[in-house]
Amino acid sequence: MAARAVLPALLASACLLSTPASADTLKEALTRAYQDNPSLEAARAQQRALDETVPIQRSFGLPSVDLSVTHVELLQQSTPAIVSPSRRLSGSANLGVPIYQGGAVRNGIRAAEERVEAGRADLRGTESALFSAVVAAYMDVILNEALVGLAANNIEVLGTNLEATSDRFQIGDLTRTDVAQSQSRLAIAEGDLFSARANLIAARENYVALVGVPPDDLQPPPPLPALPASPDEAVDVALANNPDLIAAIERAQAAGYDIEVAGAGRLPTLSVFTRSDYTNFLGTLTPENNVGTDITAGVTLSVPIFQGGRVAAQQRQAGAQARAALEQAIAVERDVIASVRAAYSSWRASRAIIESSQLAVEAAALSLEGVRAENTVGNRTVLDILDAQQELLRAQVQLVTARRNAYVAGFNLLAEMGRAEARDLGLGDDGVLYDPVANYDRVRGIIWDWQRDPLPVATSSSTVDIPAADGEIGPSDSLSEFGDD
Repeated sequence: MAARAVLPALLASACLLSTPASADTLKEALTRAYQDNPSLEAARAQQRALDETVPIQRSFGLPSVDLSVTHVELLQQSTPAIVSPSRRLSGSANLGVPIYQGGAVRNGIRAAEERVEAGRADLRGTESALFSAVVAAYMDVILNEALVGLAANNIEVLGTNLEATSDRFQIGDLTRTDVAQSQSRLAIAEGDLFSARANLIAARENYVALVGVPPDDLQPPPPLPALPASPDEAVDVALANNPDLIAAIERAQAAGYDIEVAGAGRLPTLSVFTRSDYTNFLGTLTPENNVGTDITAGVTLSVPIFQGGRVAAQQRQAGAQARAALEQAIAVERDVIASVRAAYSSWRASRAIIESSQLAVEAAALSLEGVRAENTVGNRTVLDILDAQQELLRAQVQLVTARRNAYVAGFNLLAEMGRAEARDLGLGDDGVLYDPVANYDRVRGIIWDWQRDPLPVATSSSTVDIPAADGEIGPSDSLSEFGDD
């Protein structure tokens, strides 16, 4: 019986510390999510769309060429004319070259480039948030498998206790009350097992939604890299590397350029142009007058004098939006500081809870063994044994939960510090890193209007054919591998 009392503790340790021979690793789960998560793929596509704002802004400063052709049939003439063509074919070619637009193009390009940088930081944030969710889902599966194992073992222990109680009742050593108490605790434990299995199913389904494949005998996660020694150290790193904060700062800088773009509306614009006009009356006039070609060239200077206050309003509007962006950057900075400190506190607390829970498990196991021994000599009741068993179970649950919480909190702390992205986690070892700069470099110089990319298709896999998860645990998670008492 004493050996049986410590089996749940062994199970808890095995679920979080052992390394099965063939199993999925955390790195494999993160790599699958990195390559196949639809939310991350959508964020990458949004970033590619944002890349296009730079060539769009640049196009406003490039030459433009257009052609037009017109065919006219004179169906009825209201007044007599000496020269009266009945049809006309005309065409024109126009070339315009903007020379100066008040700085609108230059500042528009700069604003677009800043927003591209902000988008890259957002993409980093999306990636980091996904990895945090995958780590939590991964650890939730491990935790809930451990809890199912603990609940199943508790039923086995309580079932054995009920048998022993019933046997002692038959010989008159115990009362019916003792039997009823044992039956009640066993029934409650069975209900707890149903709940634990339901929670395990939910954890496995959440894992599938994030990773795209069902969890298969998950291995314990690798140790986290060295975490900061103090919350102040963590905050310093986060202020320099947190992607959400970087994105907010980049947007604030872009908003500053928007003020100059709006103000350019009150400045002169200068452009040069050339135009060629061709007219053909299609034989309806004399040969010398039937065809004509005109070529013109010139300079256009446009000086706005009065626009009803529109430009001033647009510039004030842009200034207010820039102020909002600056304030938003401070708000994000505050959130980052608070999140880092909270994550650090949660991580430290979970580590302390692990230490205290380990002591609690050892003490509860020893207490249960002592209560059982005292019961054999009549100094303890069956209820005392049941209470001691419940106390041991609570300590075991708290221990495995604290282990899960400590790892998740530590990873979240790394994420807040900007150190939980694909490159930081070694996912680039297999050449799977996505480079958002590659698409930007590809499109930024394209000026041909007829260039286009292939039609978009979804690349992430569907999970509709993956069977529904169950709440069972495999042999490696069961008590059988530890042997009988």
